[in-house]
This record gives sequence, structure tokens and C-alpha cells, in this order.
Amino acid sequence: MNAVEVRNLSLSYGDIKILENLNFEIPENSFVSVVGPNGAGKTTLMKILLGLIKNYNGDVKIFGKDPDEVEPQLIGYVPQIKTMDRNFPALSIELVASGLMRRWPWSVKGSDREKSLKALSMVKSEHLALRSITELSGGELQRVCLARSIVRNPKLVVLDEPATGIDAIGEADLYNLLEAYQKNSGATILMITHDWHVAHHHSDYVLLLNRKQVSFGHPEEALSENNLRTAFGHIGHEHKIRNY
Repeated sequence: MNAVEVRNLSLSYGDIKILENLNFEIPENSFVSVVGPNGAGKTTLMKILLGLIKNYNGDVKIFGKDPDEVEPQLIGYVPQIKTMDRNFPALSIELVASGLMRRWPWSVKGSDREKSLKALSMVKSEHLALRSITELSGGELQRVCLARSIVRNPKLVVLDEPATGIDAIGEADLYNLLEAYQKNSGATILMITHDWHVAHHHSDYVLLLNRKQVSFGHPEEALSENNLRTAFGHIGHEHKIRNY
């Protein structure tokens, strides 16, 4: 079974086309990046896959089901940390446990505490459990958010621009943790990003998007110079894919 199947997906608001005729399949246990410039429809696509937008045309399946019929525990979601209220007086373990309970926990005890600590351990952050989120660096907070997303052992993890707001060291650490989690769990990783260098280095497949589907396939094919020019416009020599 594919993790995600999209057929003839389009979405318009009035006369404005947000997404136009997307067609792709994401195999299970793969790392996929959705790449495109600002305004390309990446976040809209993510919301459709998460079942948050329903007024689209076409067919979308997550593990063979419509997005709003998928069991919540099958999907983990990591938002951009810049959208979070960093001043909320909460401990890291409470943030992770909220992914188990689907509400804010006023205490974390018993099996919920054990599962939350295990998730933090998986992202090498068990030592942050009793730290307030107001004290965390961007990279630390992103790892705690990742722990929250995987605390139920989901089959699909969706990340929205996960490197936003963290430094280069934290970014590299995050991608290493994602790849390790995928390898150990067999989960599918779907990452929204505008950085095609990261997509080229880490992905099994890339969806290159600018409202229309420019390409979908292995990074070397999907991120060809012609495809990048179609999606981003003139890219210049300094922006070509770096060799890793």
C-alpha cells in the first residue's frame, strides 16, 4: 500500500487556482520533500493531506482512506516553531504528552510519562523533559516537537518547514534524527520545504510544486536545472544543487 495517493487534485478559491492537477504516489517507508517557492501551495497541500481542507477536487488517499477518515494516531505533525507561543508556561514533557492525549495534560503520570520520556529519548532530548519550553533553543524546541509527533509511533510524519528558526547545527541534527526514526520505525516522512539543497540530499522522492506539479521523482530527476527554473524562475549558478 502507498502511504499517500493523489489523483487529479485541484483547489481554487474563486478564480484563483491554488493547486492544479496534482498526481503522485508516495510509497510507504520513504522520505519525501515537497519543494517550491513561497505561495506555491505547499502548505495548502499539507492541510489537505491532514484532512483540514476538504473542498478540493480530485481524489486523495492516506493509507487507502480519505484524509478525514484516517485514525489520528497514524499521522504525526510537526508545525513551524515560529507559529508556537514560546511564552506558554509549559514543560517539554507536557508538550510531548499532549500528542498522546490530544489535549493539554495537567499532569503526566504512569504510562503517559513513560511513553513521553521514550519519545524524548528517541530524539536525544530526555534531558529536556523538565525544562520549560521558554528556556529551549530553536533546535531543542524542534526536537521536542518531533518527539510529540512520534509519541504514538505514527506511520506518516508530516513536517512544515522544520528548519525554520534553527541554526545550521540544529538543522543537521534534526535531519539525522528524522532519518534515524524512519529507518528504525518504517514510517513515511513528508517534509514541506523551500530548500531544494536539503531535499536533494535527504529525500527518496521530491515533489516540485508551483501550484502546478512541475515534477515528481527521485531528486536527481525532479530537481533538474530545467525543473528548478520552471518552479523558481532564474536560479543563477550560485544556486545550483550542491554536491554532498
